[in-house]
Amino acid sequence: MGDGDVAPGPGGGRVTTPVVYGIDEDRAQPPEAPWTAARRRASGRYPIDPHGFDPHLRDLLLPLVGVGLRYEVDHPEHLPERGPALLVANRAMGLVEPLVLTLAVRTARRRRLRIVGVPDWPVVGDVLHKLGGIGAYHQDLSALLRADHLAAVPLGSTWLPGRVGTPPLGLLVAALGYPVIPVAVLPGGPLGLPLRPWRVLVGQALDVAGLADEFGPDDPLGAAELAEAAREGVRSVIESAVG
Repeated sequence: MGDGDVAPGPGGGRVTTPVVYGIDEDRAQPPEAPWTAARRRASGRYPIDPHGFDPHLRDLLLPLVGVGLRYEVDHPEHLPERGPALLVANRAMGLVEPLVLTLAVRTARRRRLRIVGVPDWPVVGDVLHKLGGIGAYHQDLSALLRADHLAAVPLGSTWLPGRVGTPPLGLLVAALGYPVIPVAVLPGGPLGLPLRPWRVLVGQALDVAGLADEFGPDDPLGAAELAEAAREGVRSVIESAVG
C-alpha cells in the first residue's frame, strides 16, 4: 500500500504517518463503480488502520450484506454527526443486531460504526477486524474514542430479543468521560423473524458527565456506575417502545 510520509517526531525522532488516500476512516463513502473499486484495490490505494480496519472494503461490502434487511431508525438526531461516542445496545443470540445497528448508523449519520467485542478467532476474527470490528479490550476502545470514532458495545447476549443483558464492565472503563448513548435494537417479528422492519431506537445520551470527575479515568467503581446507568438506559428505551 505504500509508505507514509516521514516527519520529525517528539525529541527529534522520526515518525511515519499512514497514507489514507483521501479516505476518512469515520465517514462512509458512496460505493464506487466496480471498475474504479477494482482498480483501487489492485493498486493498493486504500488505508488500513492500526486495528486492521479496511474502510474501503467495508464501504464496498456493507450494502451487499444488508440487502433484504429492512430497518427503521427512531430518533437518529441523538446520534452525533461528529466526534466520539459509545453506543450501548441490547443483543440476542446472534449477529443480526450489530449488523442492523451498523446499517442504521450509516443511514442516519453516514458514519462507520465500530463494533467492539469481535472474537480473536483465526480467519473469522481477521475478516471482522477488516470490516471495522475490534477486540474486547478496553485499550482498543479507548484508542477509538480518543481518535473521535463512533463505537458500539453490545450488552451480554440473551436468549430472547428485546431483553437487557449484562454490561461489559471491563470495556466501559474506557468510556468514562465520553458520551454514552443507550440504543435498543428490536426485531420486526417474534423470535427475530423479519415480518416487519427491525427497529433501532436511539435514546438520549446518559447524564454521566460527573462520573469521570468523581472517579477519575480507568476507575472500576466509575465503570460500575456507568454500566448500571447504561443498562437501565437501554431497558428504558426498550420499555418505551413496547409499552
